[in-house]
Amino acid sequence: MSVPAANSGAKSPLDAEQGAEREAPEVHPPRNYLFLTIFTCFCPAYPVNIVALVFSVMSVNSYNQGDIEGSERLGRNALYVAIASIIIGLLVIAIYCTVHFTTHVI
Repeated sequence: MSVPAANSGAKSPLDAEQGAEREAPEVHPPRNYLFLTIFTCFCPAYPVNIVALVFSVMSVNSYNQGDIEGSERLGRNALYVAIASIIIGLLVIAIYCTVHFTTHVI
């Protein structure tokens, strides 16, 4: 009977598979701003904030399908539309308050 040689430094196929798994960079999901877009749904700019919510949900779906770049792009669009919705909502509230408190009923 022959004695098997000591570990000669050769890697087994199992080691190669584990090494490939260790080298793969971990991809964090891009920001989708879902909470911000849900918050904007309380602003009085309804068509705009619904579009922001749709972009945010599409960003989540793109990430789940493996499209990282598309998810980043849609998340960025959701952020821009959400900011526009907040600004429009604040303008609508300011105009409403200005008109309401400056009109004189005689």
